[in-house]
Parts: sequence; C-alpha cells; structure tokens
Amino acid sequence: MAGDWRSPIGRRVVLFPFPSGSHITPMLQLAGLLRARGLGVTVLHADFNAPDPARHPELAFVSIRESLPDEVAASPDQAERMMGLNAACEAPFQAALEELVRRGGGPVACAVVDGQWYGMLGAARRAGVPALALGAGSAAAFLAMLAAPRPRADGYVPIEEADRLDEVVPGLEPLRVRDLIGLDGSDGETVLRFAASVAGAVRDASSGVVLNTFDAIEGPELAGIRRELSRPVFAVGPLHLAAGPPAVQQHAPDGGCLAWLDARPPRSVLYVSLGSAARVDRAAFEEMAWGLAGSGVPFLWVLRPGSVGGAADADGDLPPFPEELHETVRRRGKVVAWSPQGAVLAHPAVGGFWTHCGWSSVVEAVCEGVPMLVHPCLADQTVSAMYVARRWGVGMEVGRVVERTAMARAIRRLMAREHGPQAPRERARLLRTQARQCVAEGGPASLAIDDLVEYIMGL
Repeated sequence: MAGDWRSPIGRRVVLFPFPSGSHITPMLQLAGLLRARGLGVTVLHADFNAPDPARHPELAFVSIRESLPDEVAASPDQAERMMGLNAACEAPFQAALEELVRRGGGPVACAVVDGQWYGMLGAARRAGVPALALGAGSAAAFLAMLAAPRPRADGYVPIEEADRLDEVVPGLEPLRVRDLIGLDGSDGETVLRFAASVAGAVRDASSGVVLNTFDAIEGPELAGIRRELSRPVFAVGPLHLAAGPPAVQQHAPDGGCLAWLDARPPRSVLYVSLGSAARVDRAAFEEMAWGLAGSGVPFLWVLRPGSVGGAADADGDLPPFPEELHETVRRRGKVVAWSPQGAVLAHPAVGGFWTHCGWSSVVEAVCEGVPMLVHPCLADQTVSAMYVARRWGVGMEVGRVVERTAMARAIRRLMAREHGPQAPRERARLLRTQARQCVAEGGPASLAIDDLVEYIMGL
C-alpha cells in the first residue's frame, strides 16, 4: 500500500479502475481532483495490468488479489474477456471493499468504479457502499451502451448486411449501423450481451455517473443520459486539463520528435498515431505510408512496435517501409515508437492529427484546436469518429478501407488552411476556446467537481 487514505473531512472514496491504460488514467486523474478537495482516496485494483503504486505516492493502493483463469486473460474475444474479468473480480472486489469498511480510518462515502465493471456496481451495493460509474469514454458512447438493449429487443440489431451500414439505428440517433461499438474478435451478439450487462448494472445499482467530457461538445448526450437514468450525471472533463497529464506514459516517449517539430513551419505537420492498442495489417500499413508520401505533407508518425501485423514486426522492431519510400521518410517525415502526445498536439508546427479516435486522443486534440483525420479501429472509436467528423465538424473520415490515393487527397484537404466558420480548423479553434473556459476557475468542470464532492458527502 502507498499513500494515506485519511482525510481532513473524515470521508473516503474507493476507486476501482478497469485494467487498461485508457481507463486507469482518467480514474487516477479523478482521484487527484477528489483528494485536492479534501476526500481520502483508496484505489482498489486488479493484479491484472495493475497500476504502479510507486508512481502515485499520494494515493493508497490495495490489490483485490483476484484469481484470473488463463483462458480469460488470453481470450482473443474482447467482449468475452471483459465479461470474464467481471466474473473473476466481482467477489474479490466485494471482499476487499468490505474489509476497507471494517478497517476504519474514516467512513467510506462511496465507490467510483469504471462503467465496464458492471459486476462491481452490484457488489458495492451488497457491501453497503453507494457506487458511481465512471465512463472513461465519451457521453455518446456511454449513452449508446445504455440504449443498446432497445434495438436489440426490437430485433433490429445485430445487422450484418453491408448495404445497411449507413442506416441510422432507431433509438441510437445519430449513430449509423457502421458506428455501433464493436470489440476485437467478438460477434455482434456477444457485444450486445456485454452492453446489456453494463446498461442493466448502471440502471439498477449506480447512484450516478461521472464522465470525462464537457457540455460544449456533448450537451445533448449528457441530457440523454440524465433522461435515461433519472440520476445525477457529472461532466468533469476535460480531465487532463483539470487534473494535469498522466504521471506516467504507457511507453517511453521519444523526446527528439519535439526538436524535429521545432524546425517545421506553423501548422505544417500531420501527426499520425493509432494509439496504444490498435493494430493494422501489413497491407493497410503500406497504404498509409504511400498515402502520406503522396500527400506532400510533412509527417510525424508514431509506429508502436507490434502495431503492424505480420512477420515483419513480430520481433518487436518497427516495420520496414517499402524501399521506394525510404528517401521520402528521411526527407519529409519522422517515425518514432512513441511520442509525448500532449506536447506534440500543443506544438505550433502540428496542423492535423490522423487518429484512431480513442477518447483521450480526441479530447486532447479538441483541447489544442487540432483538426482530425479519423481512422477508428476498435471499441467505441467508431462512435467518437462519427461525432468528430459529422456532429462537431472538426475532422474528416478516412473510411474503413485505407487506399493511398484517397488518403493523400484527404490529408491535403485536412491540412489546407481553409477559413470560415464551418471549416474543420475554425471549428477546432472554437472548441479549444470552449474547453479552456470549461476548466477555468469557476468554470463548468470545476463546478461539476464541487457538485460531485457535495453529492458524495451526502450519500
């Protein structure tokens, strides 16, 4: 255990993040904000993909010591793996929470658990502790999870026919069939079972919802969640602005890319990163490379070892470029295994972001006013991509099939310095201003955290 859960106001909050980096980070950022307002904080965690307590000495960490079957950890079916994690962790989480309640050191006011821990919401209730669900993704994705059982019950989904992909799904407007959440290795029925489990637990066992978003970009979606649940919803984002960037990067960044950007003109560079988990096949990688080369645009490309399928990068090295592109990459591009993304997006040389649309990446780009080229790969990234391109107008869609000529054309369009209120660059600048206003002293995010603390104290 690290840190101290004692609080000057005598109340403690227990947090339980889902064991992946994109979920752990916002939970720990929220922990810092709650602690700064006088609440004691204890972080329960699974041993599977556990956070490092030494990196957060201000917090108390307690393992639930779950026993995870090998077939769950290794399952290629992501939905089945997430349901298996819930089954394996539910009883150990409840036992650990009950032990914290018995141990003393101040009453446990509530638990905040990741929304994908649907089993933990019921476990907290059985332990006599009110629970809030933290959505690590967008409000739109959270609302889609809540509403997913309805079109399923009506027999509308799952849909497999390719000619229906652009239909708007009844009850999930404005999402189209192609925007629905999908999980690696999982068929549509399994994903819907997982979504129904999340929706049922949030409705039956949560006392409210906390989201890393803000009203200026997701006001209608936040209102929709409140209508669905009839309980408090706290929009406390953008958390990376309110609480600061994560204390630890998931990988060691290459700081040399910032010096490389320093030598480039303002808004001239396309930043390319598909995040910490997405993977493309060798054919898509080569089309991306040829598209970047054909665009004529300077680029900074994050190519994480293992991010390209096939034998070429099976040893963990960066995949080789086609021989014909070596000179282009040397002259006009820079390729790194990982980057300090926040600093990159804030750099004046960066004029666009080719992104997988992980929610943290989307929010970081919005907060820096960087327009996006959206290339969703998995999970709720399709939802975020649709909002970036079609609802907020701060980006353009790549399309499901990566083709070099179309990509080069899309890159040039994104990087063109268009003006006018509807241009992606101008829309992005507007949202940047609104995001900064949100986290200013007395702004909506600060007030939402104050409201959240007051609500927790009254539970």
